[in-house]
Amino acid sequence: MSPLMLFSFVIAYFLILLAVAWYTGRNSNNDSFFIGNKNSNWMLVAFGMIGTSLSGVTFVSVPGDVGRNSFAYFQITLGYLLGYVVIAYVLLPLYYKLNLTSIYNYLSSRLGFKSYKTGASFFILSRTLGATARLYLVVKILQDAILESFGVPFWVTTLIILVMILVYTYEGGVKTIVWTDTLQTTCMLAGLVICVFYILNVMGISFSDSLAAMEGNSYSKIFFTDPQSKNFFLKQILAGAFITITMTGMDQEMMQKNISVKTLKDSQKNILTLAFIMLVVILLFLFLGGLLHLYAHQLNVTATGDKLFPTVALQHMPPMVSVIFIIALISALFPSADGAITALTASFCIDILGMQRNTEWSDAEKKKIRQRVHLSFAAIFLLFVMVFKWVNDPSMIGVILKVAGYTYGPLLGLFTFGILTKRAVQDKLVPFICIAAPIICFFIDKYQKSLFGGFEIGLELLIINGFLTFIGLMAVSHKKALA
Repeated sequence: MSPLMLFSFVIAYFLILLAVAWYTGRNSNNDSFFIGNKNSNWMLVAFGMIGTSLSGVTFVSVPGDVGRNSFAYFQITLGYLLGYVVIAYVLLPLYYKLNLTSIYNYLSSRLGFKSYKTGASFFILSRTLGATARLYLVVKILQDAILESFGVPFWVTTLIILVMILVYTYEGGVKTIVWTDTLQTTCMLAGLVICVFYILNVMGISFSDSLAAMEGNSYSKIFFTDPQSKNFFLKQILAGAFITITMTGMDQEMMQKNISVKTLKDSQKNILTLAFIMLVVILLFLFLGGLLHLYAHQLNVTATGDKLFPTVALQHMPPMVSVIFIIALISALFPSADGAITALTASFCIDILGMQRNTEWSDAEKKKIRQRVHLSFAAIFLLFVMVFKWVNDPSMIGVILKVAGYTYGPLLGLFTFGILTKRAVQDKLVPFICIAAPIICFFIDKYQKSLFGGFEIGLELLIINGFLTFIGLMAVSHKKALA
C-alpha cells in the first residue's frame, strides 16, 4: 500500500479521536483536566490503562526481543501482578484517604516541602524521559513507513504527532483521555489479535504447532534458573513488582486516572482487573514475537529487534493488514504520549507552581497558565525525541527500563520511608540524598563486573537505588517528637 494511502488512514483515525475529544471535553475546567472531576468509570479506566501501560514500545520491542531473550519478559509480568496488589491495598487507600489531586502531596504532609518538590521533580524527569523514548520509536516507524517518501524531515513528523496530541488533550485533559484511551486500546488489541491470526493462517500451522516450533527454536522459554544471569526468574519477578509499584503506583500519570474514579473500591477493582488483563496481553505479545521470528525465518527477513515487526507488517503482509498495523501502532503510541503530557502539565502546575495553593490567581488565569505549561511540555518532548534519534539505540524497551532504574529509585525510597517508618527527616537534605543515590547506582552498574564478577545486575538496579535512598533518609532522620 502506498504511503499516501497509509497517511489517509492515519488522518481518518485522528479525526475520530478529535470527535471523541470534542464531545468529552465540552464544559471542561481545571478539575476535569487534572482528575476528570473524580467521576470516571472504573471499567473504562482499567481498559484504557492497558494502552497506557503497554505503549508503542511494548507493541514493537517485546515481540522483537523474543529472538534474544525468549519469553523472559513474562517473568517481569508475573512481578507486575504482585506490584498491582501492593498498589491496590497500600497506595490507593492512602491517596483516597488524603483526597489527593497530585500524589506527591503525600510527601509534603509526611516528610516536608522539599521532599515533596523533590519527588515531583523526579516524576517529571522520569516521565519526560520515558514518554519521549516511547514516542521516538513510533515516530521513527511512521517516518520510515510514510512520511520519508514525502520528503518530510524527522523533526517535522514529530511535531505533527505532538500537535495532533495537543489538539485533543488541550481542553479535556484526563476527562478526555479516559475515553480516547479506551478507543485506542481497543484498536491496539484488535491489531495484535489480527496479526496473530494472519501469521498462523498464512503459515498454515495450528496454535499447538506454532508453540512446538517456537520451543524447537528456543523462543518460548519463560523461566531462567541461572542465579548469575540478569534473566534469573527471582530477580525478574522482584524487579517487575517494584517497577509496577514505582512506574504505576508512584507515577502521577498512571495514578491520576485511578484517583479520577469516584470511590476507592472501584479504583481497586480497576487496578486488579488491569493486573490480570496485562498477564494475558503480554503473553499474547510474546506469542506474536515467536510467530514473527518463525515467519521472518521462512521469508528470509533479516530484520531483528525493534525493526522486525514493522518490516514484516509493512513489507510482507497484505495492504489491509499493513493499515491495521499502523492504526494499532498509533493506538499504542497515543495513550502513553497524551497521558504523559497531561500528567506532566498537572504535576508542574500543582506541585512546582503551587496552583492549588495560590488563592490570588483566578480560574481564568489558572487555565491560561495550565495551557502554556501544556504547550511547553510538547516543545520539551520534541527536543528529547531528537536526542533519542541521535542516540539511536536498537532496543528502546531496554533504554526505558534502564532510565526507570535511575529516576524512579528515589521515589521508591521516599514513599517507602514515609509509609514504613514514623520518623521525621531533615527536609533540606532530602534533595541531596535523592540525587546521590542514582549517581552511586550509575557507578555500581558501570563497574559491576569488577565488583561482582559474573553476577549480572539488571532491572533490580531500581531496588538498589530505592534502598540507597531509604538508607540515606534514615541517616538524616530522627524520632518524631510527641505532640
